[in-house]
Amino acid sequence: MITNLRREDLIAFEEKVAQEFNSKKIRSPIHLYSGNEEQIIDIFKNIKKEDWVLCSWRSHYQCLLKGVPENELMNAILKGRSISLCFPKQRIFSSAMVGGVLPISVGIALSIKKNKENNFVYCFMGDMTSETGIAHESIKYCMNHNLPIKFIIEDNE
Repeated sequence: MITNLRREDLIAFEEKVAQEFNSKKIRSPIHLYSGNEEQIIDIFKNIKKEDWVLCSWRSHYQCLLKGVPENELMNAILKGRSISLCFPKQRIFSSAMVGGVLPISVGIALSIKKNKENNFVYCFMGDMTSETGIAHESIKYCMNHNLPIKFIIEDNE
């Protein structure tokens, strides 16, 4: 695991983001992560520094668990990037476009396979995104070509 963050640490960060938003220091859309803390921590136990993480507009926890420093993440959120956070150094990308990271994650996984690398792609999507055609086609392509990728469907009820 890249970090030793606990459930309480993740929740405390989101509470800070909510406080900044409510005090009007964040003047753009945000999407707070709530629930599933234990599950995402378990998933990140298998994610290595050299792996790629792609996710949707609800990505604060993924960024923290992938090793993005809290102050760097908060600064990006304060600048209005909460729903499209990208940190190339930590190999994490998110998009506010429904299904936007799916074809990108497929391309990264295909590149890993063709270059015979040992890293992996973890692609997070919401439960409604998983119902889209782009999700179906991306998953099907990866399965048929045995690409080094896992798709994680998040359900925040």
